[in-house]
Amino acid sequence: MKRIHLQGLVAAPFTPMHPDGSLHLEIIPSYYAMLKANGVKGAFICGSTGEGVSMTFKEKQSVAEAWVALTRDDKDFMVMQLLGGNSLAECKELAHHAKEVGVNAVSFLSPFYFIPANVDMLAECCSEVASAVPDMPFYYYHIPVLTGVGYSMYDLLRAVDRQIPNFMGIKYTHEDFMDYQSCLNFADGKYDMLWGRDENMLPALSLGAKAAVGSTFNYAAPLYYELIEAFQRGDLKRAAQCQQTSIDMIRLLGKYGGIATGKAYMKLIGLDCGAFRLPVRNMSDTDFERFRTEVEKIGFQRFRSIPGKPEKLMDTGITA
Repeated sequence: MKRIHLQGLVAAPFTPMHPDGSLHLEIIPSYYAMLKANGVKGAFICGSTGEGVSMTFKEKQSVAEAWVALTRDDKDFMVMQLLGGNSLAECKELAHHAKEVGVNAVSFLSPFYFIPANVDMLAECCSEVASAVPDMPFYYYHIPVLTGVGYSMYDLLRAVDRQIPNFMGIKYTHEDFMDYQSCLNFADGKYDMLWGRDENMLPALSLGAKAAVGSTFNYAAPLYYELIEAFQRGDLKRAAQCQQTSIDMIRLLGKYGGIATGKAYMKLIGLDCGAFRLPVRNMSDTDFERFRTEVEKIGFQRFRSIPGKPEKLMDTGITA
């Protein structure tokens, strides 16, 4: 299998919901068109931002089918699906479905209820799931703030190297730059290390990051591409200014309740994805108006993602 080395921004899309909490898949054509219009290179679906852990097995299948229906012929856009983590049997079933419908790659979380006792056990879990679809690229999703599993990813790479042929890399959502750099340099850069902390993109770029997966790329992709371009031309002052703007934007996520605030940002760019499901808290209408005012103060309109035109949707069975 040819090794993948992604470059640029991969968005972690929100899963659109109706007011009653059911899936609103009809929005996905406009969502995909918006990502394309802003230069985003792929979609990491059913992850933390996509509420994968709050969806049923069937719902995750439906979300994958909706994205693939739009992107199947787009060779410049990757759809990667998070399978889950706690039930390896369910992850393998979902991986089979992902392969059948045409998802480009799959990803896997550590089990976080019965936690692997050590990194070798975590590697064994990865092997169990990855072997179900040996001809699909497989990524591990490292997010210890949510899973509680904080083993060194350098140690994981040592454990899986040459043992899992379709292990392509790691979605690295953590702040351990020593570990991250060691992973980047492991086996002469063999593995794809996708950076997952939007607020720390600049230091990750300085270590050699080439691709990133993040939620704020949904609604502020132009800001991050400006940051990347400034870094690449050696304008560290401008790159740092862009990163600070990112931090100011992300601080509002925390101030107004956390991950659900991302859907409020989406509403401001004209793509209403509804609310998050319980147990995540959504902001009130009053808080939304306060939020809107603060967003204007950080100049969101200058760097927000622009809408796209959903053109090639006539034969998908999905309408915008």
